[in-house]
Amino acid sequence: MCPKKNICASAPKSTAPSRRSLAAETPPSSHTQERACHLGAEELGRFSPDLPPPIPPAAAGVAWRGRDSFCRKTLGGSTEPPCPLVSPLLGGARASASASAGAGAGQIKAGQEEQEWRMLSVVRVHLPSEIPIVGCEITPYVLLRLPNGVISTDDVPEAAPVDGHFMRYRWYRIQSDRKVAICSVHPMEQATIQCLGCLKSKIPAAKSYHCSAKCFSDAWQHHRVLHERASSALNENGAEEEELFGRFGSGSSGIISSGSGSMSNLGQSPGINNGPVPLYPSGSDKNLGETWFEVGRSQTYTPTADDIGHVLRFECAAADTEKKVPAGPPTSIMTSRVIPAPTPTPRRLIQVNGDVLGHLDIDSQTSSFGAFTVLSYNILADAYATSDTYSYCPTWALSWTYRRQNLMREIIGYHADIICLQEVQLNHFDDFFAPEFDKHGYQALYKKRTTEVYAGVPHAIDGCATFFRRDRFSHVKKYEVEFNKAAQSLTDAIIPPTQKRVALSRLIKDNIALIAVLEAKFGNQGTENPGKRQLLCVANTHVNVHQDLKDVKLWEVQTLLKGLEKIANSADIPMLVCGDFNSIPGSTPHGLLAIGKVDQLHPDLAIDPLGILRPVSKLTHQLPLVSAYSSFARMLGAGYDFEHQRRRMDPGTNEPLFTNCTRDFTGTVDYIFYTADSLSVESLLELLDEESLRKDTALPSPEWSSDHIALLAEFRCKPRIRR
Repeated sequence: MCPKKNICASAPKSTAPSRRSLAAETPPSSHTQERACHLGAEELGRFSPDLPPPIPPAAAGVAWRGRDSFCRKTLGGSTEPPCPLVSPLLGGARASASASAGAGAGQIKAGQEEQEWRMLSVVRVHLPSEIPIVGCEITPYVLLRLPNGVISTDDVPEAAPVDGHFMRYRWYRIQSDRKVAICSVHPMEQATIQCLGCLKSKIPAAKSYHCSAKCFSDAWQHHRVLHERASSALNENGAEEEELFGRFGSGSSGIISSGSGSMSNLGQSPGINNGPVPLYPSGSDKNLGETWFEVGRSQTYTPTADDIGHVLRFECAAADTEKKVPAGPPTSIMTSRVIPAPTPTPRRLIQVNGDVLGHLDIDSQTSSFGAFTVLSYNILADAYATSDTYSYCPTWALSWTYRRQNLMREIIGYHADIICLQEVQLNHFDDFFAPEFDKHGYQALYKKRTTEVYAGVPHAIDGCATFFRRDRFSHVKKYEVEFNKAAQSLTDAIIPPTQKRVALSRLIKDNIALIAVLEAKFGNQGTENPGKRQLLCVANTHVNVHQDLKDVKLWEVQTLLKGLEKIANSADIPMLVCGDFNSIPGSTPHGLLAIGKVDQLHPDLAIDPLGILRPVSKLTHQLPLVSAYSSFARMLGAGYDFEHQRRRMDPGTNEPLFTNCTRDFTGTVDYIFYTADSLSVESLLELLDEESLRKDTALPSPEWSSDHIALLAEFRCKPRIRR
């Protein structure tokens, strides 16, 4: 199935390098001298092992001489060479000093070098991605050597200088004669033709550019959809997209369109003044005939539409606290040309009775009394998003700095009232999602996976996050389901003590479920009890179990449903069960969810080495759950949209053809189930066409930043009937 799902849950996840002092991570050694001398080489290798040696040979001797003085100080003034590795360098330096102008001059020179290397200095600057994208912040890795010789990635701001020095940062944009348009399909290529139909339809101009006629022709099937939708849909985010992605078709861009038909050559308008207004007007610099405009003064910079097609330069240097000037030449690094962020094709909300609502309109949804929308989305944790697994995705599009912005832009664009996300890393929830969703009016709930099996970095563990709009719902209660605890109770009850260890190793997968009970603020007029509180129970889970462990997968789903039954019996409220179940339609977990029982002759039941599924008659529940997207198969009507949606459904299972699309697996594993006696489906977010996704091989891609697609359904509460 999905590549990352084939990874055993116990496998440790890869993590990004820590930004704390790397010296603290140096393994202990019995030889203090050797530890001190090897500090620089070991830590630099640990910081970025894929890069070339950090210190060129010519500078290595100076570096080690400085390190030698540090070692002598550490070891109580010993003048012996600290280790064989350093001895040749030190010996060469001393012999050279003796053969020069005399011992006195040599001592002065050594003292100057020692002073130089006792000062705050830059060892290495490295960009996380060489390709800058509009709207995605860039934070270069800056490796520093502190005055005490410690290698660190921690910043040294002006507010907290070290020995009278702090780190000064500058970002510059090269100003050329004209902007360069970027191909919307191949962002590394310069555009040569432009689609005039896009300009007439007011489609973001960044999507209108192509690098060749063949590029445009190959992309036409997908590109045509933009034209069809733009003629009838109101783009509520037009102003924002223009700001983020730029409008090359405007006069200020210096690019004009000519010719006839749907394509035209790009030319340059010599009469247009293309000079930007720099953020810091005094910060311009001419170098080798090029003019650089200063655009930022912090370590982090977020490219804007004005940067599209331009190269950026990052500079950093240790600066004197009193004089506010660099204490030496700056270290710089240049990016490639800035490219616009790919803009995913908007997905429409389609009413199951046949009326197309067009692009999502938050105002119309809010005014739809008693209706609310729910989104479920596995966003692909950064720990799983490796180039080995997704080698077909460009590295810049796979980086978390890009994906988090693209995911946030997509999710917020759906304007869902309730959002259920899976594979949300703990650090990303705390540092990014919680504060970002808070800005948009959402309250957050989170449950991380348990750690009996997990062996990675604690802050990088993933979990489930549920967000809800504060103006639409209030939080009543939160339940946390830990399947590891349920496994412990199960083995205590039915597994002999001699087999308990083996049983737990099979059952414990660190999976969890997050259940939230919410109270609607929009009322429930039209129901039998208009004055009564309208509650809603929302379950969010990720059944991350290897496909070979079918018994464990079914047992976890059964455990969750039994817990929801208890809640339903204590409070008769509508229920939603959302998540990534890693179970295709027709599997036993899907059958249990959708039908309420399991076919006793199903071949999956043959895999039950622990006997946890017997008797099969117990694998039932009384919740009237129905898959929301099965409504597409039952909807009435005809026309272009309905036929397209039906073709994206599996007629045998009444489920989408896929919700997970990678190079190695394409199928449905994500669902939104609802209790049909208390909720009705009003609308569904349209499904994506696999052919359009295959132009980038599979998911994730520059356009879509997860290997799953988002599911969204609009529900309305029915008159309450006691179950």
